[in-house]
Amino acid sequence: MSLPHAILTALVEKPSSGLELTRRFDRSIGYFWSATHQQIYRELGKLETEGLIRELPGRQPARGQKKSYEVLPAGRAELARWTAAPQDPRPPRDTMLLRLRAAAVVGTAGVEDDLRRHLDLHERQLAEYREIEERDFPPGRDGAEDRLRHLVLRAGIDLETFWTGWLRHALAEFGELPGEGTGAQNR
Repeated sequence: MSLPHAILTALVEKPSSGLELTRRFDRSIGYFWSATHQQIYRELGKLETEGLIRELPGRQPARGQKKSYEVLPAGRAELARWTAAPQDPRPPRDTMLLRLRAAAVVGTAGVEDDLRRHLDLHERQLAEYREIEERDFPPGRDGAEDRLRHLVLRAGIDLETFWTGWLRHALAEFGELPGEGTGAQNR
């Protein structure tokens, strides 16, 4: 996924200013595709230059007034093209997994504490996703848009469920390791 397509998606859902987009990213899209305020504004400029979005018409420019944007037909077509194009899955990149591999050869100092911290973070994220599910997807909300948005949320719930289970397993493994300094330090 790319930032331009995330912004086009958000703007198709609701024309917005850069600030509003940043806030919406923090509350929804940002759970699976994050972007800084600067990245969003930079991308808005590119999308406008490419003729995919435009500033909403009918507003008199005034100092300090927020520009709001809407998606043009070319932007909608680009989003549809991108949505329909096949994409291969990307291999996961997670620094914790790499750190565990490194711990096998240099020792485990500090890793177990960080596994516990990660478990706490993933448990909190899972709880937040479940609250969102309960609040935003009550029984009977089964329109196409709601079902697809719920599917995205379910991916988050399932990933967090995986991570919490895996981290509990990893911590159990740590409990069975011989003393501190496994790996190369013990050889």
